[in-house]
Amino acid sequence: MKTYKVVFSPEARAQLVDLYRHIAAAASPEVAARYTDAIVTHCEALSTFPMRGTMRDDIRPGLRITNYRKRAVIAFSVLDDMVAIIGVFYGGRDYETALQDREP
Repeated sequence: MKTYKVVFSPEARAQLVDLYRHIAAAASPEVAARYTDAIVTHCEALSTFPMRGTMRDDIRPGLRITNYRKRAVIAFSVLDDMVAIIGVFYGGRDYETALQDREP
């Protein structure tokens, strides 16, 4: 079975940090760490089955979308032997508009 390398864009990393801070302020740092770590683990699982999720070529060619616990949308693309995590959008944020203006 082929294994893909999972890489987070700087924007996706910043979104995870923002999400951590939001949850830490609303609940606790421990809850925030568990949740954001679980999202990272979910993303890293794309290394063995990267074609999951929904194709969203209508937003950007090659874009795929998957969800985490119905609260976070993970936007990614599969490039050769790499899965590029483009963004992590939490709580109903408008990922469609945000992703239309960015290059993969």
